Amino acid sequence: MLKFDVMKNAPEIPDRMLAKWQRVVDILARLVDAPSGLIMKMNPPQHDVFVTSASEGNPYTTETTFTLNTGLYCDTVMAERDLLVVPDAREDPLWNKNPDLKHGMVFYMGYPLTWPDGSLFGTICVLDRQNNQRALEYKELLDEFREVIDSDLRLLVELCERERVEKALQAAHDHLEERVVERTKELSRVNEELWRQIAQREKTEAALREREAELEETNTALKVLLAQVEAAKHDAEEKVVWNINEQIAPYVDKLKGLGLGGKAESYLSILDGNLKDISAQFPNSLASKFSSLTPTEIEVAKLIRVGKTTKEIAGIMCTAKSTIDFHRNNIRKKVGINSSNVSLRSYLTTLP
Repeated sequence: MLKFDVMKNAPEIPDRMLAKWQRVVDILARLVDAPSGLIMKMNPPQHDVFVTSASEGNPYTTETTFTLNTGLYCDTVMAERDLLVVPDAREDPLWNKNPDLKHGMVFYMGYPLTWPDGSLFGTICVLDRQNNQRALEYKELLDEFREVIDSDLRLLVELCERERVEKALQAAHDHLEERVVERTKELSRVNEELWRQIAQREKTEAALREREAELEETNTALKVLLAQVEAAKHDAEEKVVWNINEQIAPYVDKLKGLGLGGKAESYLSILDGNLKDISAQFPNSLASKFSSLTPTEIEVAKLIRVGKTTKEIAGIMCTAKSTIDFHRNNIRKKVGINSSNVSLRSYLTTLP
Protein backbone atom coordinates (compact mmCIF):
# COMPACT_ATOMS: atom_id res chain seq x y z
CA MET A 1 0.00 0.00 0.00
CA LEU A 2 1.37 3.37 -1.04
CA LYS A 3 1.58 6.08 1.61
CA PHE A 4 1.09 9.70 0.57
CA ASP A 5 2.25 12.69 2.61
CA VAL A 6 -0.47 15.23 3.27
CA MET A 7 0.23 18.74 4.47
CA LYS A 8 -0.77 19.16 8.10
CA ASN A 9 -3.14 22.02 8.90
CA ALA A 10 -3.61 22.70 5.18
CA PRO A 11 -5.51 25.95 4.57
CA GLU A 12 -8.90 26.05 2.91
CA ILE A 13 -8.94 26.96 -0.80
CA PRO A 14 -10.70 30.33 -1.12
CA ASP A 15 -13.58 30.83 -3.57
CA ARG A 16 -11.65 33.23 -5.80
CA MET A 17 -8.92 30.58 -6.24
CA LEU A 18 -11.50 27.87 -6.93
CA ALA A 19 -13.01 30.07 -9.61
CA LYS A 20 -9.60 30.48 -11.20
CA TRP A 21 -8.97 26.72 -11.15
CA GLN A 22 -12.38 26.17 -12.69
CA ARG A 23 -11.36 28.35 -15.63
CA VAL A 24 -8.11 26.36 -15.93
CA VAL A 25 -9.81 22.95 -16.26
CA ASP A 26 -12.46 24.37 -18.57
CA ILE A 27 -9.79 25.78 -20.90
CA LEU A 28 -7.77 22.58 -20.66
CA ALA A 29 -10.71 20.34 -21.59
CA ARG A 30 -11.70 22.59 -24.45
CA LEU A 31 -8.15 22.82 -25.91
CA VAL A 32 -7.49 19.07 -25.87
CA ASP A 33 -11.07 18.28 -26.91
CA ALA A 34 -11.62 15.94 -23.96
CA PRO A 35 -14.82 15.45 -21.93
CA SER A 36 -13.05 15.67 -18.55
CA GLY A 37 -10.53 18.06 -17.07
CA LEU A 38 -10.03 17.46 -13.33
CA ILE A 39 -8.21 18.73 -10.27
CA MET A 40 -8.19 15.92 -7.74
CA LYS A 41 -7.56 16.49 -4.01
CA MET A 42 -6.17 13.83 -1.75
CA ASN A 43 -8.23 13.23 1.35
CA PRO A 44 -6.94 9.90 2.72
CA PRO A 45 -8.21 7.28 2.43
CA GLN A 46 -10.11 8.93 -0.38
CA HIS A 47 -9.22 10.82 -3.50
CA ASP A 48 -11.90 13.43 -4.31
CA VAL A 49 -12.86 15.29 -7.44
CA PHE A 50 -12.15 18.85 -6.27
CA VAL A 51 -12.69 20.82 -9.52
CA THR A 52 -14.26 19.36 -12.67
CA SER A 53 -14.62 20.92 -16.12
CA ALA A 54 -18.00 22.08 -17.31
CA SER A 55 -17.46 20.25 -20.62
CA GLU A 56 -20.09 18.16 -22.42
CA GLY A 57 -20.11 14.47 -21.55
CA ASN A 58 -18.11 14.85 -18.34
CA PRO A 59 -19.22 12.09 -15.97
CA TYR A 60 -17.39 13.50 -12.89
CA THR A 61 -18.90 15.88 -10.35
CA THR A 62 -17.43 17.43 -7.23
CA GLU A 63 -19.25 14.80 -5.26
CA THR A 64 -17.38 12.00 -7.06
CA THR A 65 -14.83 10.26 -4.85
CA PHE A 66 -12.39 7.34 -5.22
CA THR A 67 -10.55 5.17 -2.76
CA LEU A 68 -6.77 5.48 -2.79
CA ASN A 69 -4.56 2.47 -3.50
CA THR A 70 -7.15 0.81 -5.72
CA GLY A 71 -5.24 1.03 -9.03
CA LEU A 72 -6.20 4.61 -9.85
CA TYR A 73 -4.25 6.50 -12.50
CA CYS A 74 -3.70 9.14 -9.81
CA ASP A 75 -2.17 6.57 -7.43
CA THR A 76 0.77 6.14 -9.77
CA VAL A 77 1.09 9.87 -10.55
CA MET A 78 1.35 10.72 -6.85
CA ALA A 79 3.55 7.76 -6.02
CA GLU A 80 6.07 8.55 -8.76
CA ARG A 81 5.47 12.32 -8.61
CA ASP A 82 5.73 12.59 -12.38
CA LEU A 83 3.70 12.79 -15.55
CA LEU A 84 1.60 9.74 -16.41
CA VAL A 85 0.18 9.13 -19.89
CA VAL A 86 -2.07 6.15 -20.60
CA PRO A 87 -3.18 6.22 -24.30
CA ASP A 88 -5.68 3.37 -24.01
CA ALA A 89 -6.13 1.47 -20.76
CA ARG A 90 -8.00 -1.34 -22.54
CA GLU A 91 -4.85 -2.30 -24.41
CA ASP A 92 -2.53 -2.06 -21.36
CA PRO A 93 -2.57 -4.94 -18.85
CA LEU A 94 -1.45 -2.52 -16.09
CA TRP A 95 -4.55 -0.40 -16.51
CA ASN A 96 -7.28 -2.53 -18.05
CA LYS A 97 -8.95 -2.96 -14.64
CA ASN A 98 -8.58 0.51 -13.13
CA PRO A 99 -11.68 2.14 -11.50
CA ASP A 100 -12.01 4.86 -14.14
CA LEU A 101 -12.99 2.31 -16.77
CA LYS A 102 -16.48 2.13 -15.26
CA HIS A 103 -16.87 5.69 -16.52
CA GLY A 104 -15.48 4.65 -19.90
CA MET A 105 -12.31 6.72 -19.45
CA VAL A 106 -9.52 4.83 -21.29
CA PHE A 107 -7.24 7.81 -21.94
CA TYR A 108 -5.41 9.55 -19.07
CA MET A 109 -2.75 12.28 -18.83
CA GLY A 110 -1.94 13.87 -15.50
CA TYR A 111 0.62 15.59 -13.23
CA PRO A 112 0.96 15.63 -9.41
CA LEU A 113 0.11 18.77 -7.44
CA THR A 114 2.10 19.57 -4.28
CA TRP A 115 2.04 21.94 -1.34
CA PRO A 116 5.11 24.15 -0.72
CA ASP A 117 6.46 21.70 1.85
CA GLY A 118 6.49 18.94 -0.77
CA SER A 119 3.50 17.05 0.54
CA LEU A 120 0.86 16.05 -1.99
CA PHE A 121 -2.24 18.05 -2.74
CA GLY A 122 -3.55 15.78 -5.50
CA THR A 123 -3.42 15.75 -9.32
CA ILE A 124 -4.41 17.72 -12.42
CA CYS A 125 -5.46 15.55 -15.38
CA VAL A 126 -7.53 15.08 -18.51
CA LEU A 127 -9.48 11.92 -19.33
CA ASP A 128 -11.16 10.75 -22.54
CA ARG A 129 -13.18 7.80 -23.73
CA GLN A 130 -10.70 7.27 -26.59
CA ASN A 131 -7.02 7.63 -27.36
CA ASN A 132 -6.60 11.40 -27.54
CA GLN A 133 -3.48 12.20 -29.57
CA ARG A 134 -4.42 15.89 -29.55
CA ALA A 135 -4.07 15.94 -25.80
CA LEU A 136 -0.52 14.60 -26.07
CA GLU A 137 0.37 17.74 -28.02
CA TYR A 138 -0.60 19.81 -24.95
CA LYS A 139 1.58 18.07 -22.35
CA GLU A 140 3.61 21.22 -21.88
CA LEU A 141 0.44 23.26 -21.44
CA LEU A 142 -0.78 20.80 -18.84
CA ASP A 143 2.58 21.18 -17.09
CA GLU A 144 2.14 24.96 -17.14
CA PHE A 145 -1.31 24.61 -15.65
CA ARG A 146 0.21 22.35 -12.96
CA GLU A 147 2.72 25.10 -12.19
CA VAL A 148 -0.13 27.61 -11.94
CA ILE A 149 -1.89 25.42 -9.37
CA ASP A 150 1.32 24.79 -7.43
CA SER A 151 2.04 28.53 -7.43
CA ASP A 152 -1.44 29.22 -6.14
CA LEU A 153 -0.85 26.71 -3.35
CA ARG A 154 2.45 28.38 -2.46
CA LEU A 155 0.79 31.79 -2.50
CA LEU A 156 -2.06 30.51 -0.36
CA VAL A 157 0.33 29.11 2.24
CA GLU A 158 2.36 32.32 2.21
CA LEU A 159 -0.78 34.39 2.68
CA CYS A 160 -1.96 32.15 5.50
CA GLU A 161 1.48 32.29 7.12
CA ARG A 162 1.57 36.04 6.72
CA GLU A 163 -1.88 36.27 8.23
CA ARG A 164 -0.79 34.03 11.08
CA VAL A 165 2.32 36.14 11.65
CA GLU A 166 0.29 39.35 11.48
CA LYS A 167 -2.17 37.97 14.01
CA ALA A 168 0.70 36.90 16.22
CA LEU A 169 2.29 40.34 15.86
CA GLN A 170 -1.01 42.03 16.56
CA ALA A 171 -1.54 39.82 19.58
CA ALA A 172 2.00 40.61 20.76
CA HIS A 173 1.38 44.30 20.11
CA ASP A 174 -1.91 44.20 22.01
CA HIS A 175 -0.23 42.32 24.84
CA LEU A 176 2.60 44.84 24.85
CA GLU A 177 0.13 47.72 24.98
CA GLU A 178 -1.65 46.03 27.85
CA ARG A 179 1.67 45.57 29.62
CA VAL A 180 2.55 49.21 28.97
CA VAL A 181 -0.80 50.32 30.38
CA GLU A 182 -0.40 48.03 33.38
CA ARG A 183 3.19 49.12 33.89
CA THR A 184 2.21 52.78 33.56
CA LYS A 185 -0.50 52.30 36.16
CA GLU A 186 1.96 50.50 38.42
CA LEU A 187 4.59 53.23 37.99
CA SER A 188 1.94 55.86 38.64
CA ARG A 189 0.87 54.04 41.79
CA VAL A 190 4.48 53.68 42.96
CA ASN A 191 5.14 57.35 42.15
CA GLU A 192 2.07 58.43 44.13
CA GLU A 193 3.19 56.26 47.03
CA LEU A 194 6.68 57.78 46.89
CA TRP A 195 5.25 61.30 46.89
CA ARG A 196 2.99 60.34 49.79
CA GLN A 197 5.96 58.98 51.72
CA ILE A 198 8.00 62.10 50.90
CA ALA A 199 5.16 64.36 52.05
CA GLN A 200 4.77 62.29 55.22
CA ARG A 201 8.51 62.42 55.83
CA GLU A 202 8.59 66.18 55.31
CA LYS A 203 5.64 66.54 57.69
CA THR A 204 7.39 64.37 60.27
CA GLU A 205 10.65 66.30 59.88
CA ALA A 206 8.79 69.60 60.26
CA ALA A 207 7.10 68.29 63.40
CA LEU A 208 10.48 67.12 64.75
CA ARG A 209 12.05 70.51 63.99
CA GLU A 210 9.15 72.23 65.73
CA ARG A 211 9.45 69.87 68.67
CA GLU A 212 13.21 70.43 68.77
CA ALA A 213 12.66 74.20 68.80
CA GLU A 214 10.11 73.82 71.60
CA LEU A 215 12.52 71.63 73.57
CA GLU A 216 15.31 74.14 73.02
CA GLU A 217 13.07 76.96 74.21
CA THR A 218 12.02 74.87 77.17
CA ASN A 219 15.63 74.03 77.94
CA THR A 220 16.58 77.69 77.74
CA ALA A 221 13.68 78.61 79.99
CA LEU A 222 14.70 75.88 82.44
CA LYS A 223 18.25 77.17 82.47
CA VAL A 224 17.02 80.69 83.15
CA LEU A 225 14.68 79.39 85.82
CA LEU A 226 17.42 77.30 87.43
CA ALA A 227 19.72 80.31 87.38
CA GLN A 228 17.01 82.42 88.97
CA VAL A 229 16.32 79.72 91.56
CA GLU A 230 20.02 79.39 92.28
CA ALA A 231 20.38 83.17 92.57
CA ALA A 232 17.33 83.37 94.81
CA LYS A 233 18.68 80.53 96.92
CA HIS A 234 22.04 82.24 97.15
CA ASP A 235 20.44 85.52 98.07
CA ALA A 236 18.34 83.80 100.69
CA GLU A 237 21.42 82.11 102.12
CA GLU A 238 23.26 85.44 102.13
CA LYS A 239 20.37 87.08 103.93
CA VAL A 240 20.19 84.31 106.52
CA VAL A 241 23.92 84.52 107.18
CA TRP A 242 23.81 88.30 107.25
CA ASN A 243 20.85 88.38 109.59
CA ILE A 244 22.57 85.93 111.89
CA ASN A 245 25.90 87.73 111.81
CA GLU A 246 24.57 91.28 111.87
CA GLN A 247 21.22 91.15 113.58
CA ILE A 248 21.71 88.38 116.12
CA ALA A 249 25.43 87.67 116.72
CA PRO A 250 26.30 91.23 117.91
CA TYR A 251 23.62 91.06 120.58
CA VAL A 252 24.73 87.60 121.59
CA ASP A 253 28.22 89.04 122.08
CA LYS A 254 26.80 91.86 124.15
CA LEU A 255 24.89 89.39 126.31
CA LYS A 256 28.14 87.49 126.87
CA GLY A 257 29.71 90.69 128.18
CA LEU A 258 27.02 91.10 130.80
CA GLY A 259 28.31 88.11 132.80
CA LEU A 260 24.88 86.53 133.26
CA GLY A 261 26.24 83.34 134.85
CA GLY A 262 24.30 80.24 135.76
CA LYS A 263 21.88 78.63 133.37
CA ALA A 264 21.58 81.84 131.37
CA GLU A 265 25.28 81.67 130.56
CA SER A 266 24.90 78.03 129.50
CA TYR A 267 21.86 78.80 127.33
CA LEU A 268 23.70 81.73 125.77
CA SER A 269 26.66 79.51 124.94
CA ILE A 270 24.35 76.92 123.34
CA LEU A 271 22.60 79.68 121.34
CA ASP A 272 25.93 81.02 120.10
CA GLY A 273 27.06 77.53 119.00
CA ASN A 274 23.82 76.84 117.20
CA LEU A 275 23.98 80.14 115.34
CA LYS A 276 27.52 79.39 114.21
CA ASP A 277 26.44 75.92 113.05
CA ILE A 278 23.62 77.46 111.01
CA SER A 279 25.94 80.05 109.46
CA ALA A 280 28.49 77.36 108.61
CA GLN A 281 25.86 75.48 106.50
CA PHE A 282 25.70 78.35 103.95
CA PRO A 283 28.56 79.22 101.61
CA ASN A 284 30.21 82.58 102.06
CA SER A 285 30.26 83.99 98.53
CA LEU A 286 32.54 86.86 99.32
CA ALA A 287 35.02 84.62 101.03
CA SER A 288 34.96 82.17 98.08
CA LYS A 289 35.21 84.99 95.53
CA PHE A 290 38.00 86.85 97.29
CA SER A 291 40.03 84.49 99.42
CA SER A 292 42.52 87.28 100.21
CA LEU A 293 39.96 89.15 102.37
CA THR A 294 40.36 88.87 106.12
CA PRO A 295 37.36 87.84 108.24
CA THR A 296 36.97 91.44 109.44
CA GLU A 297 37.12 92.73 105.86
CA ILE A 298 34.48 90.21 104.85
CA GLU A 299 32.19 91.43 107.65
CA VAL A 300 32.74 95.04 106.58
CA ALA A 301 32.07 94.14 102.92
CA LYS A 302 28.80 92.41 103.86
CA LEU A 303 27.60 95.47 105.77
CA ILE A 304 28.57 97.75 102.86
CA ARG A 305 26.71 95.44 100.48
CA VAL A 306 23.46 95.76 102.44
CA GLY A 307 23.75 99.57 102.39
CA LYS A 308 25.28 100.37 105.78
CA THR A 309 27.30 103.62 106.03
CA THR A 310 30.79 103.84 107.51
CA LYS A 311 29.38 105.37 110.70
CA GLU A 312 26.76 102.61 111.01
CA ILE A 313 29.34 99.90 110.43
CA ALA A 314 31.67 101.45 113.07
CA GLY A 315 28.80 101.44 115.55
CA ILE A 316 27.85 97.84 114.78
CA MET A 317 31.44 96.61 115.05
CA CYS A 318 32.25 98.89 118.05
CA THR A 319 35.24 100.46 116.35
CA ALA A 320 36.34 103.85 115.03
CA LYS A 321 35.25 105.24 111.64
CA SER A 322 38.89 105.53 110.59
CA THR A 323 39.32 101.81 111.13
CA ILE A 324 36.32 101.15 108.89
CA ASP A 325 37.76 103.50 106.23
CA PHE A 326 41.02 101.57 106.46
CA HIS A 327 39.17 98.28 105.85
CA ARG A 328 37.21 99.84 102.97
CA ASN A 329 40.44 100.89 101.21
CA ASN A 330 41.93 97.42 101.65
CA ILE A 331 38.79 95.82 100.23
CA ARG A 332 38.88 98.10 97.15
CA LYS A 333 42.50 97.17 96.49
CA LYS A 334 41.92 93.42 96.91
CA VAL A 335 38.84 93.30 94.68
CA GLY A 336 40.58 95.43 92.03
CA ILE A 337 38.58 98.68 92.29
CA ASN A 338 41.25 101.35 92.09
CA SER A 339 39.09 104.02 90.48
CA SER A 340 37.26 106.32 92.88
CA ASN A 341 34.44 106.61 90.32
CA VAL A 342 33.28 103.04 91.03
CA SER A 343 31.03 102.59 94.06
CA LEU A 344 32.21 99.76 96.31
CA ARG A 345 28.63 98.99 97.34
CA SER A 346 27.45 98.82 93.67
CA TYR A 347 30.27 96.45 92.85
CA LEU A 348 29.62 94.22 95.84
CA THR A 349 25.87 93.94 95.06
CA THR A 350 26.72 92.50 91.62
CA LEU A 351 28.47 89.52 93.21
CA PRO A 352 26.46 86.32 93.67
